[in-house]
Amino acid sequence: MKQKIISNSKSTHGLKPSCLSFGEVLAQSFAVIAPTTIPASNIGLIVALSGKGAWLSFLIGLIGLVLVSININQFASRSASPGSLYSYIVKGLGPTAGVICGWSLVLAYLFTGMSVLCGFANFSGILIGHLGIHPSSITLLALGAGIAWYAAYKDIQLSAMAMLWLEGISLALIAVLCAMVWANKGFALDMSQLTLSDVTPGKVATGLVLVMFAFSGFESATSLGDEAKKPLQTIPRSVIGSVVLAGLFYILTTYIEVLGFNNTGVSITETEEPLRFLSQQVGMGFLGEFIAFGALFSFFACVLGCINPAARVFFMMARHGLFYSKLGAAHSFNRTPHIAVTLCSFAIFLVPAVMSLFNIKLFDSMGYLGAICSYGFLTVYILISLAAPVYLYQIGKLRLHHVVFSVLAVAFMMIPVLGSVGVPGSSMFPVPDAPYDVFPYLFLMYLVVTCGTFVLQRLRSPSIVAEMRQGVEEIHARFSDRDRL
Repeated sequence: MKQKIISNSKSTHGLKPSCLSFGEVLAQSFAVIAPTTIPASNIGLIVALSGKGAWLSFLIGLIGLVLVSININQFASRSASPGSLYSYIVKGLGPTAGVICGWSLVLAYLFTGMSVLCGFANFSGILIGHLGIHPSSITLLALGAGIAWYAAYKDIQLSAMAMLWLEGISLALIAVLCAMVWANKGFALDMSQLTLSDVTPGKVATGLVLVMFAFSGFESATSLGDEAKKPLQTIPRSVIGSVVLAGLFYILTTYIEVLGFNNTGVSITETEEPLRFLSQQVGMGFLGEFIAFGALFSFFACVLGCINPAARVFFMMARHGLFYSKLGAAHSFNRTPHIAVTLCSFAIFLVPAVMSLFNIKLFDSMGYLGAICSYGFLTVYILISLAAPVYLYQIGKLRLHHVVFSVLAVAFMMIPVLGSVGVPGSSMFPVPDAPYDVFPYLFLMYLVVTCGTFVLQRLRSPSIVAEMRQGVEEIHARFSDRDRL
């Protein structure tokens, strides 16, 4: 009973306290994962890398990120705040590692939002084009970013419910279509997939690079620490639940889609809208049209899902003196970090708009921005996996299996890191083609500049470190009684 009173106490940050149910918190993670977009548009890219072993790449990805989520939940089950993994890593590894995490999270969420905003504009342009209407790319980008800004600015419950319904409807439609495709195949077992015909370990490993991006953002529910009901319960369940549900969905839909393309004369690797093609194969073309609209909504929900956590990370870092202090203000009526929301929404619109002005296609922009964001997520996942055993040691609860989970999670995350950077002369992890080969170094430059700014702040004002530690300690103190219950 005591824990319930503590976890539901008034927010110390001015946000709307204890307003989100488990389903709404889960919706936040699902929105950033955007599972609809993989089977609806991107599955061909993964199959091109993994071949008949695409389902296995997703299974390995599921296992690896369950390990990461276990490390995250060592913190999430003991404390909660709008700072997401930033606050956790400050607690475990100190302010400098926390700043690296914070800036990595900001980049990861913003660039994910930019990437899917490009997807939204590209997809909506195609659908509207069928009606003979051809709005400019910038108009569509502004429309998507503007609506997402309003939902995030106005009410976290409004945005959470929108994400829950939009993504839920899309997933249901895809599940229905996949069931029909499998039934049309007589519920046959595809032995070429199950026996991994012509699949090498290198193919499965290379496919993991895109699989990581497919799962990225599952931890975003941790940014709702003030707004979730019973956060020490709902947030950990949402973190691991989103990974498991998305992973199972990916495995099943990948298996059925690859099966559905067998003996059709069409390659799934060359099809941009595989579900529309499969719906026509089973005589339910209208279902493919509904799914296309569902995918459009999923792109939008992901934009909204990225604005919410990015704004809250900005919000907490500003309150620790790392940004302009106004970013740490909450709206007096809406109880949202409205200034941070506005800044994030504008940034998510601005970068794709500038790229469009330079005649870079929306589809290409989506790929470039999506590749860059993956480095932010991988950095954070590695840091949180290192921080968990350190934190448990600090509170006297470290056990051998915690160290094993940490080591396995870090080792697993290094696979997509190698796949992203490449190893010269390696057939398993070849160096990516341009411009993807320079993206890792751009990310490193970004960290040098942002973290270099923190070093200068630290030299000018040594008290900033103490303020960061105090802010995080106060958050953890709010939940310290939980361990004594």
